[in-house]
Amino acid sequence: MNVSKSKAIALLVSLVVFVSVATNITTNYFTSKHKENYNVGSSSQLPEGYARFASATKALDTDFTVAADLTVHAVVHVKTKGTVQQPQMDMFNDDPFFQYFFGPQQRNNRRQQKQEAVPLGAGSGVIISKDGYIVTNNHVIANSTEIEVTLNDKRTFKAKLVGTDPNTDIALIKINADDLPTIVFGNSDDLKVGEWVLAVGNPFNLTSTVTAGIVSAKARSIGIIGSNGSGNMPIESFIQTDAAINPGNSGGALVNTKGELIGINAAIASQTGSYAGYGFAIPVSIVKKVVTDLREHGAVQRAILGVNIANLDADAQEVKDVIKDKNIKTLNGALVMNLVEKGAAEKAGVKKGDVINEVNGVKVNSVSELQEQIGRYKPGDKVTLGILRENKPITLNVGLTNAQGNTKVVTYDGTINSLGAKFKEIDTKIQKSLGLDYGLQIESLTKGKFNDNGIKPGFIIIKINNNPIRSEEDVQAAYDEAMRGDDKVLYIAGVYPNGKVTYYAVNLED
Repeated sequence: MNVSKSKAIALLVSLVVFVSVATNITTNYFTSKHKENYNVGSSSQLPEGYARFASATKALDTDFTVAADLTVHAVVHVKTKGTVQQPQMDMFNDDPFFQYFFGPQQRNNRRQQKQEAVPLGAGSGVIISKDGYIVTNNHVIANSTEIEVTLNDKRTFKAKLVGTDPNTDIALIKINADDLPTIVFGNSDDLKVGEWVLAVGNPFNLTSTVTAGIVSAKARSIGIIGSNGSGNMPIESFIQTDAAINPGNSGGALVNTKGELIGINAAIASQTGSYAGYGFAIPVSIVKKVVTDLREHGAVQRAILGVNIANLDADAQEVKDVIKDKNIKTLNGALVMNLVEKGAAEKAGVKKGDVINEVNGVKVNSVSELQEQIGRYKPGDKVTLGILRENKPITLNVGLTNAQGNTKVVTYDGTINSLGAKFKEIDTKIQKSLGLDYGLQIESLTKGKFNDNGIKPGFIIIKINNNPIRSEEDVQAAYDEAMRGDDKVLYIAGVYPNGKVTYYAVNLED
């Protein structure tokens, strides 16, 4: 190597060392000044948001493939069928007692004929147990007589309805299968606005689809549950997301980036019925309670506080009057407008004008948040309410009840076994002699609700709760509808073979 070349290399190395040392000295100087200015050792003295910068930037580097792979196989396509019936004139229309039971009936001369099952609609569902329990929306399976489930691997099963809760728009169905893929339940309470989420559904009966977005808001109430008359005590505390959710995704999964279930997709905000920017999901905190009750009892054990409540920022004049009269100075909490006489809240000392802002130590800022918290408990549970009364904080202990004011457990196994009846088609001769166009006859009775209420073998059921009865499936549908209601009663109209028209009211809770 010649000398000039060696000198050039030596000069270059020296220059690199000099630049490195100079950079190090400069960096140390400015870092030292930064520490002096912000005292990095104490996060309380950092600029707002500075302490979370590292974790926030790390959160941006998110790979959705793992969460998608953990969840798509546990999301299914749900298809339903139902029957269409036409109005019919029957032998009961002129009976005054029939009018007393069911109200005035529309008269016409057309005979009613049972139609074959026709498609009603479709949606998605989420497998939550290896042995085939699937959660979906109540509105996906409502009024159906047949439910069919297609898995992500294309296998198809007939599903049995376990139970429904129109008040939260949750339904539980079951297929006969084993070793199915499932989604692990997460914690919707830990969700933060701005957090990434995935909406997983199977709307087209192909394979599951995934869309991504963020949590836009929590505890949203949009007035959709009960708008069709299905839920009489609606509980709405939706997770709002901008992940694309279309109608066929109803009943699908909302999951976090760990692949944990944090909600069941339920609705979209759209004038056209197609995705338009916002979707809504039922928090898994509500889903867990409902599903557990449906599996154990066949009906939700709903706890009632016994209050009529409103948001403090509501425009209603009566709300403004209460706020003014009570000199309320907060907008956080649920305002007590009225109380149910002898209800749980009244017995505990809650008063009109109180502001409930806490349940068992959990802050509640709105009606929807209060409903979500109370919805986690069952009749008989005791909760401690944090209340502002005349702007002064107090606490009251409340023993929750059910809608009937007691703590009795409503049991229902999802079938009509508790009626204790075996059914058969009407004998042709009896049908002609009585002039019946439809009905279902009781062949025999064992211990059960029918026997307890004086119903005898041979009785022909014509209507239950004003619904025509032609088959055991119709009885099941009427039973399901009654169990979803408040009074849990079957109002039965029928006739014995000797022509004696008789009416029964069967209380399903006794």
